[in-house]
Amino acid sequence: MNEHNPPDEPAAASAAHLQAQPVRVEARPVPQHPHGPTSIRIYSHSSLLFWWPVWVVGYVMAALTYWHGKEQHVESAGQVLEWVHPDNNLGVFYFLTLFFIILITNFSVRGLASGVVLLGVALLAVVLAWLGWWKEVFHWFGHLTIHLTLGAYFWFSTLLFLTWFLTVFVIDRLSYWEVTPGQLTHKMLFGTGSNSYNAQGMGMEKHRDDIFRHWLLGFGSGDLKIRTSGATREQIDLMNVLFIGSKVAAMQRFIAEVPEGPADA
Repeated sequence: MNEHNPPDEPAAASAAHLQAQPVRVEARPVPQHPHGPTSIRIYSHSSLLFWWPVWVVGYVMAALTYWHGKEQHVESAGQVLEWVHPDNNLGVFYFLTLFFIILITNFSVRGLASGVVLLGVALLAVVLAWLGWWKEVFHWFGHLTIHLTLGAYFWFSTLLFLTWFLTVFVIDRLSYWEVTPGQLTHKMLFGTGSNSYNAQGMGMEKHRDDIFRHWLLGFGSGDLKIRTSGATREQIDLMNVLFIGSKVAAMQRFIAEVPEGPADA
């Protein structure tokens, strides 16, 4: 679809954001802007981006265990005292959080129906914990309750947080795509070269149809597909791009611009 930025474009329905949005951009010569950014960087993130609820919930459970827990005897490996919360709802909620994150990051949940089902299951788990009925559920399985120590919550959450932080803010940023007027360039901080593509005739598709991964856990992230033009056409897949809506809007503006050359003598 050719994008000419008409002056009056009707507002799209909210459901349209859940669909793939192909955009085709054509370069046009316009004067360079004297002020404002002259480029934009696009970072693709791994699925570890969506694991932040695990360490957040882990720290919350560690705080609750510290404030309301009790020292209990644990006769294993020479340990005599461990700080443990007497209620097993903390362990249940933490394990359910971990389970749902594993499920969501490995299986794509598309469509409102699937989202309603998962939200219903999560709501049921919270209601059972609030009413204290998990004890009855575990009673059916031979009192297989879930209790974690303060150290288990704290150290696992700390290791996961450090891994998440280094991945999202360091490792994922070692390679990025830079969009300048009329050009798209793939750059690597520790690479020996870069790949550049002419923006003329380039097409883009924005995919943000996974309710949990893109909207709830990814803060408006999405997947971006770019199809280059010319003799060697390629498809570039950028996964889990943060704030993809504003990024695509800026990319359309930069790609559609061709910087003016020097005036002829």
